[in-house]
Amino acid sequence: MKTKLVLFILLSTTIHAFAQAIYEDEKYVPETDPLVLEKLDQWQDIKFGLLMHWGPYSQWGVVESWSICPEDYGWCERKKGSNPQNYTEYVQEYEALKKTFNPIKFDPAKWAKAAKNAGMRYMVFTTKHHDGFSMFDSKYTDYKVTDPECAFSSNPKANIAKEIFDAFRGEDMWVGAYFSKPDWHHENYWDPYFPPFDRNVNYDPALYPEKWEKYVQFTHNQILELLTDYGKVDIIWLDGGWVRKRDEQNLEENYAEKFAENKSGNGFIKHRIVAQDIRMDELVSKARAKQPGLIVVDRAVYGKNQNYLTPENRVPEKELPYPWESCIISGGGWSYTPDAKYMSGYQGVQMLVDIVAKGGNLLLNIAPSPEGEWQAGAYQLLEAYGKWMDVNSEAIYSSQAMAPYKEGNICMTRKEEGQAYFFYLAKEDETTIPAEITIQSHQPERGSTVTLLGEDRPLSWKPNGNGFTVKIPKSLQKNPPCDYVWTIKVDGLKE
Repeated sequence: MKTKLVLFILLSTTIHAFAQAIYEDEKYVPETDPLVLEKLDQWQDIKFGLLMHWGPYSQWGVVESWSICPEDYGWCERKKGSNPQNYTEYVQEYEALKKTFNPIKFDPAKWAKAAKNAGMRYMVFTTKHHDGFSMFDSKYTDYKVTDPECAFSSNPKANIAKEIFDAFRGEDMWVGAYFSKPDWHHENYWDPYFPPFDRNVNYDPALYPEKWEKYVQFTHNQILELLTDYGKVDIIWLDGGWVRKRDEQNLEENYAEKFAENKSGNGFIKHRIVAQDIRMDELVSKARAKQPGLIVVDRAVYGKNQNYLTPENRVPEKELPYPWESCIISGGGWSYTPDAKYMSGYQGVQMLVDIVAKGGNLLLNIAPSPEGEWQAGAYQLLEAYGKWMDVNSEAIYSSQAMAPYKEGNICMTRKEEGQAYFFYLAKEDETTIPAEITIQSHQPERGSTVTLLGEDRPLSWKPNGNGFTVKIPKSLQKNPPCDYVWTIKVDGLKE
């Protein structure tokens, strides 16, 4: 009986802690720096960005970095190399991909132009992922694209991050640097004396403070290098949220999370919780001294250094009360996938509308090939976005969420100046606009002009309860100005 009681208390406490952990993830600490607040407002106006995962791992077509992590998750499975059953040999072969990485078709200007034409306004590039390979000319490591051992090092475009940043700035787009806080190649993160246990540092920083301090300085130096030598950087996008300061509450939350993951009963904890304070407050202060107003995204770390939140590969069900961005795979995986199947223009455009209507931004991932190219499906998707944005972008940029955000298949946004936009999300095979469209939650002011974006002529409308009904002329019904989503504009709503 006592055993059952203890188990019940433990279970209840653990479930409560797990629920609290989920709640904490939804919290947000507002920024106080006025320059950052101004920058965040601008970022929330530009709505649509590009994310790129790229590194030597693209040669194998495997998930970025994770196959060298000794954890028992599907994304860590080793499938390439001459002997994937031998972990040590696999890591050696994986790191040797540096020598054969030679993306001679790398043309960042082509990417930047395609992204700009699609309506994207900012870009985030993986300057370094968890495996530690630097896609920039860092003076703090030789595990980098510009090292003489790398096949691409003699190419004029060898400093890949610089070339990408310059190309996208050339198209008047914001630049963001993805950077991994953990570095599985660095001797002061995964010390060669100890075997790696999981994604965490493989020693206790509290027992080896000098070693950990060297790693902290290395991380700070690389990030400041990016913010000093690579022009204007608008966003520093830090991944590896397990690298953070810990306290007793963190320990309880992590235990609850692991309990939930392992409820199948096998009792195997796939990764530990380890206190590894990278001194983010200090780092952010130094970073903003280099780049005033810099947006910092310390992903999945509750606190003031997570200027916006980043739901990964999912769209929230409702509007969120803080700045946020869904980072979404466009096709295949985060990293290059041979013969990847990309989302259709229909899926992509409707997803963008759904996210923007809830007050968020979309960061769409495209993964370059080992030769330095995008697949045809990526260009086709961006072209579909571009054609739609050519007609409807005014309803996307500088828009704000407007309750109830969505009714049925109609999403909505508004502008500070008073304009409102109602997006009719067509069915996948729907190519004709209905003769009438009814919005139930809002009504135009008397005398307001109602139009369909892409057409100048006013549309006839009438009040309908608390809403209104718009009539669509037959000529427009059969000849919509765009595909996938049709946008009704109202120049003023009743309060």
